[in-house]
Amino acid sequence: MANKKILLVEDNINDRMLIERALQKANVPNELIVLNNGAEALQYFFSQDGIGGCPVEDLPVVVLVDLNLPKINGFEVLRRMRSEKKTKLIPVVVFTSSNEEQDIVNSYHLGANSFVCKPIKFDEFIEAIRLLGLYWLVINKTATD
Repeated sequence: MANKKILLVEDNINDRMLIERALQKANVPNELIVLNNGAEALQYFFSQDGIGGCPVEDLPVVVLVDLNLPKINGFEVLRRMRSEKKTKLIPVVVFTSSNEEQDIVNSYHLGANSFVCKPIKFDEFIEAIRLLGLYWLVINKTATD
């Protein structure tokens, strides 16, 4: 389980720190790669020319992406991931503060595997991350397993 990487695309430093703390508290040993915006996510996967980027063997096993990101939003990151063979099958969890019905519909329409509204209470936030880690890193089988 430890060699499976998690990619977090989140611009809010407080949410990033909470997610990191929650993963540690849940004893999730996986490497967490943190990117601050959608442009960094697309650069990570595809590089500037759209060809390079992260080698296939280093791709994350799951991506947690916020929708309200600077530069390029989470919808565009999701759309681009689903349009490329290299990233098409990577599970993507939209982890956002939005609870808007249209955001949920759009996320699933673009190929999200899950939509989770960030809990406001600290204990609920920690538990949500623990459960996401358990499901996506231990229980779920991916196309590369």
